[in-house]
Amino acid sequence: MLSRRALLASTSAASTACLLLGAPATWAQSRGKTAVVVGIALEPTGLDPTAAAASSIAEVTLYNLYETLTRVNTDGSVTPLLAEGWELSPDLKTLTFRLKRGITFHNGKPFDAAAVKFSFERAASDKSTNKDRRTFQNLTVRVVDDHTVVLLNREIDPDLPFLLGQATAIIVEPTSADTNATQPVGTGPYKLERFARGSSLVLTAWDGYRAPAAARIRRATFRFISDPAAQAAALLAGDVDLFPRLAPRAAEQFRHNPRFDLLVGGSRAKTIVAINHRRKPLDDVRVRRALYAAIDRQELITGAADGYGVPIGSFYVPGAPGYVDTTAVNPHASDTARRLLAEAGIKTPLELTVTLPPVPYARQGGEVLAAQLAKVGVVCRLQNVEWAQWLANTYGGAHAYDLSIISHVEPFDLGNAARPDYYWGYDSKEFQALYDRIKTAPTTATRNGLLGDAQRLLARDAVSLYLYQPQWVTVARRGLGGVWKDLPIFVNHLAGLGWT
Repeated sequence: MLSRRALLASTSAASTACLLLGAPATWAQSRGKTAVVVGIALEPTGLDPTAAAASSIAEVTLYNLYETLTRVNTDGSVTPLLAEGWELSPDLKTLTFRLKRGITFHNGKPFDAAAVKFSFERAASDKSTNKDRRTFQNLTVRVVDDHTVVLLNREIDPDLPFLLGQATAIIVEPTSADTNATQPVGTGPYKLERFARGSSLVLTAWDGYRAPAAARIRRATFRFISDPAAQAAALLAGDVDLFPRLAPRAAEQFRHNPRFDLLVGGSRAKTIVAINHRRKPLDDVRVRRALYAAIDRQELITGAADGYGVPIGSFYVPGAPGYVDTTAVNPHASDTARRLLAEAGIKTPLELTVTLPPVPYARQGGEVLAAQLAKVGVVCRLQNVEWAQWLANTYGGAHAYDLSIISHVEPFDLGNAARPDYYWGYDSKEFQALYDRIKTAPTTATRNGLLGDAQRLLARDAVSLYLYQPQWVTVARRGLGGVWKDLPIFVNHLAGLGWT
């Protein structure tokens, strides 16, 4: 039950939200059984998920506007989507896809093997900004006929069918691909109606979809709400029906509310303090390990995620194949932190900038991190930036940051540590050679063993400060079915939703 103070705060916040969002509390009832309003924390920077790394693009577009050869399901399994099925060669390097027939893009152009070839070669091109470009550069695409395409991989990659169900592998229509960021054209069950920057985005069901009756939701509105109090208020006011990845701070008031379902699910995400190895003295492993020794993971989980997290010690999470527990490699020990800083020749105070994107876990976590590091003589300047700024200047561009708190949500992205050009700037020949062995491992057991070695190496080198595996909180208005509890990838599968 809500305390009197919490009830008053929720009521006040809900009233404020009605004014800010311009909708009465009764709007939910007037939407009927064919519409839904989904709240998301981050506004997509565009509508082409192959053009930028932001997961917020996929949250809106994947399986709704665009489709892929395979589909990743809520339990992490992979099933056909645009493909009827596929076969893997005995050498584990060739995938042959049989494509579904009679599918068209929103602009009436046919979906066929040529579109697959174009999409994957576009993703692999030197001009591509696809975050999985390296994966596509390893592929040679051969068209056998209009409905058969062969992918020849230079490397053994057992995760390729999973990756081909993610947003970076969408199949695009060649003549419209260059304008997908603002005028998306796909094969999905929905089309873009309106994108009001800074406010909302509306998708409507596409009558030309191959199975139009499959989409019970005919109109979906995405509202962009980053503030935790406003997220809760929008749900309580009836302005939002569904909020995947609700800020954990806002969750408890829904636990016993009969109007809502509260779902707590697992993830493959890793929340970390990213470290820029290109900047001194952060290129010194003793300094990085000193920062690690200064932090208390459990305190950060409480402060940043309101307790919804599991501690991790490397860039890998419990439940993933080959996981090993490395949390003991860098334990919390303030005396060790001070000693390592002294050994590295650091005279305190050491001043560092912590760049924080607008998501609540980063802003909340930044305050806790600064307080912890201050105890060992590290002074943090917290720099709040918008999401587009983070993508341009921290993740991309000149990598203008010292530290940054961020969740990496891709399920299989351990290989980013083998990329010297990645935004961390970690350049380890040892890790690169080890990752090459992982990719070519002949058996699952061998691969899992090598994955364990990789996790230990990343922990030993303190590549980042690995904090926790988030537990995602989803709140849905009671009566909305088909909501995903577990999120192996970030997607809001609208065609799977329906009101009872």
